[in-house]
Amino acid sequence: MYSVVLAVFLLAFSQAQSQHFLQSNSCPETYGEQTYHHPELCDHFVLCVNGSLSVEQCENGLLYDGKGNVHQHCNYYWDVDCGTRKADHIAPISSPGCEFKYGIYSEGPSCSSNYVKCADGYPHVQDCEPGLVYDDRIKKCNWPDLMLETCNPEAVIGFKCPDKVDPQSAQARFWPYPRFAIPGDCERLITCVNGYPRLITCGDGKVFDDETLTCAEPEEVAKCAHHRKRK
Repeated sequence: MYSVVLAVFLLAFSQAQSQHFLQSNSCPETYGEQTYHHPELCDHFVLCVNGSLSVEQCENGLLYDGKGNVHQHCNYYWDVDCGTRKADHIAPISSPGCEFKYGIYSEGPSCSSNYVKCADGYPHVQDCEPGLVYDDRIKKCNWPDLMLETCNPEAVIGFKCPDKVDPQSAQARFWPYPRFAIPGDCERLITCVNGYPRLITCGDGKVFDDETLTCAEPEEVAKCAHHRKRK
């Protein structure tokens, strides 16, 4: 609750600041680049560059929230809380493969390992990390077992989790999330979550030890010693 109140207060404070800057046509800082919420419009913002003030508009499909990291200080419209600021001008400007000039969309059928990222009206096909599929609900790649209504994790991963494991096996040490090696793969493993498989990558230059079922340094795993840490 406190964080919500604080966020509302900071937004109102920023809007009051920008209203003052616009009225005085002056910036608070002489050097550097700063941005501020427009007092009324969510798709506009106040930009100060070395003391020079201007009012800028986000590209189609984007809004300003002070945390912009998509394009020129702006974020995707569905990821921005406008508060009391109006976002009336958010209307699609369609081009082949893109509803808005900037956006993220599913590519093909549900449960796809690809998605489309539109920039300046041009679609660019992106790949999810191995083992993940695109989830249009969160506009990100996600575990297929968290999308059971549209996805079959076993088909995506190519593995079916057993109902039980040998209590004396290495897998049993990780129950209820047993781990399994992938033949010939030194970088990944499969772990079962609630009976469904997830493909996990060791990362940090480590490899999977199919004896201990843990990730380790390459030199500690004889069959994977040829792997080198990626910089």
